[in-house]
Amino acid sequence: MSSTEICGIMAESIKRFYRDAEISIIPVADGGEGSVDAFLSAVGGKKVNINVRGPFTSDVPSFYGILPESDGGVKTAVIEMAACSGLPLAEGNLNPEKTTTFGAGQLIKAALDAGCGKIIMGLGGSATNDGGCGTAAALGVRFFDSADAEFVPVGGTLKGISRIDTSGIDPRLKKTPLITMCDIDNPLYGETGAAYIFGPQKGADPAMVKRLDAGLLHLAGVVKKDLTIDAGKTPGAGAAGGMGFGMKVFLGSKLQMGIETVLDTVRFDKRLQNTDIVFSGEGKIDTQSLRGKVVIGIARRTKKAGVPLFAVVGDIGDNIEAAYDEGVSAIFSINRVAVPFGEAKLRAKKDMALTMDTIMRTLQIGRRR
Repeated sequence: MSSTEICGIMAESIKRFYRDAEISIIPVADGGEGSVDAFLSAVGGKKVNINVRGPFTSDVPSFYGILPESDGGVKTAVIEMAACSGLPLAEGNLNPEKTTTFGAGQLIKAALDAGCGKIIMGLGGSATNDGGCGTAAALGVRFFDSADAEFVPVGGTLKGISRIDTSGIDPRLKKTPLITMCDIDNPLYGETGAAYIFGPQKGADPAMVKRLDAGLLHLAGVVKKDLTIDAGKTPGAGAAGGMGFGMKVFLGSKLQMGIETVLDTVRFDKRLQNTDIVFSGEGKIDTQSLRGKVVIGIARRTKKAGVPLFAVVGDIGDNIEAAYDEGVSAIFSINRVAVPFGEAKLRAKKDMALTMDTIMRTLQIGRRR
């Protein structure tokens, strides 16, 4: 279920018991597919359709979002790199040694051309492993091989980079705040890096994983030599095939947890004023969630505001008691019967509604007292 679907089911259940309740709906995405739509649903704005390079360099239909102007009159662009370099666009031909993020750079340029003074880039669901070099190249960064010939690196040619020249980068980037939504803390290279952890789901066999990792390690070395930036071990550098690294070292972007970016953008703290209860959730709350994903990111803010937070999730993992210390008031699983995921997902909407019904009935007991 999408965030919007879940919010709708929750709202409908609440209204059955509290007809006069004022409900504020904030769809959330983590930076991957659906991030632009989630932002537009939460705060308004418009979607801009544009053709850019896809993962294999041929043009594909893509898009980005422009949010309403902020108090300072600044337009914010929201971009999801999956819209031009995502796994679905490479389906049936997965090969992270040949894919590029060039299109994401074109989307950034288009947003700048449209007068956007702030850019939010979502990472997630990528089919790439180019360390963000394609994005950088689209914005004026030049890469040269040992023969001093310029080229646009992809995952399989990162080891061919001899030097990097950033003097021609789009000057507008220096005065444009750029935030990269990144919900993982993996480094660029190594056994917990981009290639080893995420390469297999992009089509890399063990031999390719080693080649891709060697390329990312080489890229980090050249960046350290030419740009004097040592960021290979930065948490989040390994996101989206190393694009977290590229956004930071080439474009000067800030890497930030996706939920923090969303909550800041929709002015969540202000919305919390006079709020009685917040409902949130995710597919599974587990130890990964405790590192600051959606539910915990929200819980930290509701705790400060003294507002109860109910987490309605698919599965509940072991050893998640720390979630309560972070600010979660209660956790509910929508899984009502013990069936495999293939069967459970077919009844997820109904089970979500029934679980919300149970929560509402429980709240009614306290209300009658």
